[in-house]
Amino acid sequence: SALFSYDLLSRRTVNRLDAVVISVNYRLAPKYHFPNQFEDVYNALKWFLCHDVLDKYGVDPERIGISGDSAGGNLATAVTQQLIDDPDVKIKLKTQSLIYPALQTLDMDLPSYWENSHFPFLPRSLMVRFWSEYFTTDKSLTKAMLFNQHVPVESSHLLKFVNWSSLLPEKYKKGHFYNSPTYGSSELAKKYPGFLDVRAAPLLADDNKLRSLPLTHIITCQYDVLRDDGIMYVTRLQNAGVHVTHNHVEDGFHGALSDYALKIAYRIENQYMSWLSENL
Repeated sequence: SALFSYDLLSRRTVNRLDAVVISVNYRLAPKYHFPNQFEDVYNALKWFLCHDVLDKYGVDPERIGISGDSAGGNLATAVTQQLIDDPDVKIKLKTQSLIYPALQTLDMDLPSYWENSHFPFLPRSLMVRFWSEYFTTDKSLTKAMLFNQHVPVESSHLLKFVNWSSLLPEKYKKGHFYNSPTYGSSELAKKYPGFLDVRAAPLLADDNKLRSLPLTHIITCQYDVLRDDGIMYVTRLQNAGVHVTHNHVEDGFHGALSDYALKIAYRIENQYMSWLSENL
């Protein structure tokens, strides 16, 4: 049903924006691990951003955007960052639209992770499992992530990029106290370096990279473990001088856009489409 909802959204986007939509398939975890997924999407994007291909589909090279939700939001964010430094790609993206994206692997104790830890659609334990299985089927990584004990001390400098106490607006911090993660074994990070890789955790990009990003639209939902990932990225992009539109859906939950049985899906879709029609 998820595939049906993405197909439906793609068709509605085509009709509403008179746009060409390329919906990318990629190899899935746990059968395939990072960086396969990233490479599948990146290769598809590079293929599309060739003048020959754009001419064939009648696409204006000045008006190309990328979007994705959840894991797709992670991939859209990561490939957009990587594209900046790619000498082979002359055509750049005009916009990126990120819908409740998963953006960081370092801190599983964000306020949104605790507030929504038992929320039915994406509880904390399931999100941790998804992250862990992106890199390995070795359960020791899942366990370390559940206890927030997976970041080795030599990677502690990366924690500033995901420090919610400095990156979240005050209203999302209420009742929460920041604890630095307990440092974990270097062995896990040596075996599975992917969870410290900016292509998997795009919140780890430094400010120089962020400054070159295109117009950005980020949708976050209140009842979502990934809420704070998106909000921290909004803050970091704003601090880097990127033009960001942030739509926070107070009654939203993870996956709301895919549930066309509910009115909220149409409301979120409308925000998304309106932004695209104004900015693309």
